[in-house]
Amino acid sequence: VVYTQSEILQREVYLFERLDSPSREPMKHLKAICFLRPTKENVELLVQELRRPKYSVYFIYFSNVISKSDVKALAEADEQEVVAEVQEFYGDYIAVNPHVFSLNLLGCCRGRSWDPAHLTRTTQGLTALLLSLKKCPMIRYQLSSEPAKHLAECVKQVITKEYELFDFRRTEVPPLLLILDRSDDAITPLLNQWTYQAMVHELLGINNNRIDLSRVPGISKDLREVVLSAENDEFYANNMYLNFAEIGTNIKNLMEDFQRRKPKEQQKLESIADMKAFVENYPQFKKMSGTVSKHVTVVGELSRLVAERNLLEVSEVEQELACQSDHSSALQSVRRLLQSPRVSELDAARLVMLYALRYERHGSSGLPALLEELRSRGGTDRYRKLVSAVVEYGGKRVRGSDLFSPKDAVAITKQFLKGLKGIENVYTQHQPLLQETLDQLIKGKLKDSQYPYLGPNTLRDRPQDIIVFLIGGATYEEALAVFNLNRSNPGVRIVLGGTTIHNTRR
Repeated sequence: VVYTQSEILQREVYLFERLDSPSREPMKHLKAICFLRPTKENVELLVQELRRPKYSVYFIYFSNVISKSDVKALAEADEQEVVAEVQEFYGDYIAVNPHVFSLNLLGCCRGRSWDPAHLTRTTQGLTALLLSLKKCPMIRYQLSSEPAKHLAECVKQVITKEYELFDFRRTEVPPLLLILDRSDDAITPLLNQWTYQAMVHELLGINNNRIDLSRVPGISKDLREVVLSAENDEFYANNMYLNFAEIGTNIKNLMEDFQRRKPKEQQKLESIADMKAFVENYPQFKKMSGTVSKHVTVVGELSRLVAERNLLEVSEVEQELACQSDHSSALQSVRRLLQSPRVSELDAARLVMLYALRYERHGSSGLPALLEELRSRGGTDRYRKLVSAVVEYGGKRVRGSDLFSPKDAVAITKQFLKGLKGIENVYTQHQPLLQETLDQLIKGKLKDSQYPYLGPNTLRDRPQDIIVFLIGGATYEEALAVFNLNRSNPGVRIVLGGTTIHNTRR
């Protein structure tokens, strides 16, 4: 995710191997750089390797803190003295965007409490992040969530135990780590998205910046899997946060630009200078041609799915459920779509889930009838069970915050004005709860009673460096919110992380 193979090749690294692949040839003329997570299995594999080294010299880098006993085990195995150095190079997480990271963990809790292995992994990932950013933060957590408190305590323990590593130069305002729980806002991961990156993840799925396009009708062999990374793809970097209509226009401009630069078919290469110019421009042309065909394919597939699954209509109703409070109109809209054959089973279930979360305690709830309709559509109880599971996960009983009702007159006016403005874009009215939480945090208004500090100290000034972590996964809609907050609050730097990055299927 961090480096492309071609960038690594420029550093004169010519061979890439996995430590656990059994069929590696000994190559005594090569030096080896090992980059590993310091897990028990990896240390064991390295011990085996050092007992019978396949390369002349080993430079070993661990992505996190390694224990003294593990270093001792490696030293004892290194009888031939092939290890040149051992270092800790903190990178025990996946950098997804310049301000977003993930741990690629699915299902981190069992019921309402941590799966112990996942708690350990999350603590390691978070502490490695703090070490790589050189931050020793004050910690706040969501009081209504037991897992959030538990994780906060585990991170604090590591900071206390490894105090020498966390001894960074003090900044005027200490950094802040805010730990939240996905169950406080189960709405955001269930909504269709309309900005490029979020939409690609929602409809096609992004896995470590890779997109699987093998199911696209008539796809050519070299486009079955493509990489979308803002690091090495300028078009993607400039468009990932724009909405779908703008991307359509920009793709058209990209195509036109490409057409203009196309080398003329009949171009006469008469002189050496002509040939030289052609050869010099060709790699750039080739790269551009790859970019164009990739994005045209991705955007084409997105629009095919939007049309096929009737997503504009579905999304309008989702936004109505998430942002407005007219029960009878919402119920009618959901019913209408459940009866439409063009709406897929996933989208039908998603609408019922949103309705259930929004109106679970409404006097005249139409949920039983909707569940019945869902069952008669698919003939199974699978989605019906999922609806009740979602309510159990993120329903009113669980939430520490008030997800739906505006807090005060100002917020109500804001919503009304947004309603007037939002007519031109009914598909992006929704703002994730995280946006409001962070907004309050930046203004110094986030209540200590709901988000207490761990330990006796509190922050007197407004925070400047904020790391916010979502147990149970973040979303690209929240990544967009953080991107906008960073842009509109100079002097404030927010990094968003999650145990994973969700879309509706996940």
